[in-house]
Amino acid sequence: MNDKNKLIIYQVFTRLFGNNNNHCINNGSITENGCGKMADFTAKALGEIKKLGATHIWYTGIIEHATQTDYRRHNIQPDHPAIVKGKAGSPYAIKDYYDVDPDLAKDVPERMKEFENLVQRTHRSGLKVIIDFVPNHVARQYHSDAQPDGTSQLGSNDDTNYAFSPYNNFYYIPKSELHGQFDMKGAAAEPYREFPAKATGNNRFDAYPNITDWYETIKLNYGVDYQNGGTCHFDPIPDTWAKMLDIMLFWAGKDIDGFRCDMAEMVPVEFWEWAIPQVKEQYPSLLFIAEVYNPGEYKNYLFRGKFDYLYDKVGLYDTLRAVTCGYESATAITRSWQSLGGIEKRMLNFLENHDEQRIASDFFASNPRKAIPALIVSACMNTNPMMIYFGQEFGELGMDSEGFSGRDGRTTIFDYWSVDAIRRWRNGGKFDGKMLTEDQKHLYSIYKRLLTLCNEEKAISQGDFFDLMYANVNGWRFNEHKQYTFLRKFERDLLLFVVNFDHISADLAINIPSHAFDFLQIPQIDQHKATELLSGKEESISLLPYKATNVSVEGYGGKILKIKL
Repeated sequence: MNDKNKLIIYQVFTRLFGNNNNHCINNGSITENGCGKMADFTAKALGEIKKLGATHIWYTGIIEHATQTDYRRHNIQPDHPAIVKGKAGSPYAIKDYYDVDPDLAKDVPERMKEFENLVQRTHRSGLKVIIDFVPNHVARQYHSDAQPDGTSQLGSNDDTNYAFSPYNNFYYIPKSELHGQFDMKGAAAEPYREFPAKATGNNRFDAYPNITDWYETIKLNYGVDYQNGGTCHFDPIPDTWAKMLDIMLFWAGKDIDGFRCDMAEMVPVEFWEWAIPQVKEQYPSLLFIAEVYNPGEYKNYLFRGKFDYLYDKVGLYDTLRAVTCGYESATAITRSWQSLGGIEKRMLNFLENHDEQRIASDFFASNPRKAIPALIVSACMNTNPMMIYFGQEFGELGMDSEGFSGRDGRTTIFDYWSVDAIRRWRNGGKFDGKMLTEDQKHLYSIYKRLLTLCNEEKAISQGDFFDLMYANVNGWRFNEHKQYTFLRKFERDLLLFVVNFDHISADLAINIPSHAFDFLQIPQIDQHKATELLSGKEESISLLPYKATNVSVEGYGGKILKIKL
């Protein structure tokens, strides 16, 4: 793949993708509701994902995690149901860092081989593979039955008399039993027991986690003594660091192309600074994407921690969501990218992922068409990666009450379930569009056109960016609160982007300041042919610093006008 390609990541929740059951029951077991498999990602399925414009696929939930499904016959120790969220369990409560989740395999003993085949199939289809790396916490009953000979279990050499020791893998509450402020028995005959109690994954350093905590997980110790002012003990290198580096190298050796690192900012940046270069020494092209939410730490995790890309959640995602829902002015988009101070090309843009509410849900926009302007901005305003979440391209509602995951506008990560829009699209593996509604087909066509444009047009994947908003505040025929406009340019291709967050169409007069002509080296043009890339239609436009450019845009729509200079 060309290094200059724009990364378009298709995130898919692996166990839900291939499940055809259209009558799942609330809180149903794997037997009742079924479960998608890695084998459901056929050459045909992967080809269709590639056609959407994707360059990478992030298979979410590959590594073995705690579950209420009993796999004892395959020598996998069962988990106590009280400390598993949902029947299927959270993919972020890792139970064995060296194994593949058995739910995803058609033949459980062959699950690693099935994963290796999936990686090969994905590569053959022209896509690259990203998986989760979950460094901050593990399942309460973590136990690896697949780790390589000569390595020791996490926690096996810990001295549990100490709340903190730089030589321990976990944090303890010595001489205290775990007293969770939730049902500690669940469906089991006996309540769950943990003595001494271990600190909970969301930095809860007592024995009383409650229902809002990440109570199903325990925090890993990277040498930071949180209870004594956050003192760092990094010399000698903590045992946890070495174990985690081994785990990353193990998966890198499976020919994957990148890690999406869960809650990377809860792990000290010094660990990443030490580990990522060692992984890249052996696998130079491996991508590291960090889930980081604190803008004050962005540069630290990029430049010191050596990450390739960070989530742009509290900046662009939150801004575009607010503008789409009408709570915020479109001028906030400019403030959002400017606040990044030059690192905007290192941010991963998205409008949906497994943590966020679906655009089409009642909790977000209730109509997926409303987010088309946000999609155009998110995908096209820079050269940085764009991610979409499976089903987003069809307007998946996320309004099911699946079980542990209630009716919250999200697609469950805890339950055995099936995703309506994906099931219709797959149509039993035919991908013929026959089950899709007209609205779903129309939305899909917009996503496909836009995401493929991201790499067809070098002005998007490689070009310069110029925000036109400052010249259009208090414009004569331009509402800066409802419209957003910018330019992208590469060599002799100039793209003018105009989006309309309003529900009514608008005839706009856009000012292009003389600074834009100088900065992008654009000649002055009166009445020049332009192609609107989303529709393929031609228009005539003028590009002059002393006269506004007239463009009409539909409600909840946008235009990308291409001018050959």
